[in-house]
Amino acid sequence: MNIEKFWKNKNVLITGISGFVGSNLAKNLSKNGANVFGITQKKRKKNSLLYYEKIDKKVKVIFGNITNKKLLQKIIKKNKIQICFHLAAQVEVGAAKNKPFETWESNIKGTYTLLEVFRENNKDIKSIIVASSDKAYGEHGIKKMPYKENYNLIPTFPYDTSKACADMIAKCYSSDIFNLPIIITRFSNIYGPGQLNFTALIPGLIKSCIFKKKFIMRGNGKSIRDFIYIDDIVDLYKLLSKNLFKNPNKYSGEVFNAGTNTPYKTSYILKKIFLYKKREKELMDIIKKLKNKKTSGELSVQFMDFKKLYKYFKWKPKYKFEKTLPSLFNWYEDYFNYSKK
Repeated sequence: MNIEKFWKNKNVLITGISGFVGSNLAKNLSKNGANVFGITQKKRKKNSLLYYEKIDKKVKVIFGNITNKKLLQKIIKKNKIQICFHLAAQVEVGAAKNKPFETWESNIKGTYTLLEVFRENNKDIKSIIVASSDKAYGEHGIKKMPYKENYNLIPTFPYDTSKACADMIAKCYSSDIFNLPIIITRFSNIYGPGQLNFTALIPGLIKSCIFKKKFIMRGNGKSIRDFIYIDDIVDLYKLLSKNLFKNPNKYSGEVFNAGTNTPYKTSYILKKIFLYKKREKELMDIIKKLKNKKTSGELSVQFMDFKKLYKYFKWKPKYKFEKTLPSLFNWYEDYFNYSKK
């Protein structure tokens, strides 16, 4: 990994640091010499890359709730936070449907509490990245895909609505009213090493293959999605934050989509993963069961392009899904061997 001088001794706060993206970002930034502080509610050590790869030894982890204003004030003031990546969220679509209140609390209240603390203590902060989601757009139909940044946010489902609300709150704080330096990101489905939420499609399929256990698809396999690799996302977060830090007048308030502009049916992902491990019989059994199954509680089609990112920064994704499978399986096999200990 090339060391980037910009990050040396920068005071960085990552909310949701024990999550999939937060852990990977913390790992990268700590290697680049940043002083990384992270807030998380999770003390469970076996289901986070943060502890599995001992990243927690290289950063400062603070346990607490993102809605705790006094805690956030203490962290931000004491550590003179210059850069923030707001990644903390309740991310499970199914959990949001079953327990919407907890999702509103985390995703909406957590966002406005954090940004209000920065508004009140804006001496040091130079760059805030707020992670929204492709889900914030809601259902626009296949003819309007891929999503464009200027599309209206018309969510229906609880998780989608929570991200759209957080998105609009961030937009307000970045406006002339409050002038906080904020970029909003709306990314497609992120996958890769460290994703230990096995209700998500790709890690769930890989786990099923490794342990040769039955896999139940959440939908009927016809949903269309876009999947982007974690290393692309970490590089992109750093790129956006660095440019916002250096030129807030140009970039604050901007929204950026990121995906590969390569839509897949979820059944295609299923086939690629199962055939990679030569589980043809199990694959055929799953496909048979999908024929009469209905999908509910999820959007039928979502995918992103990266035209705006390319226009501004010449950025484009480096990794293709099919090419990442060998290293991905190796990582998960190592992880499962570790977790048995």
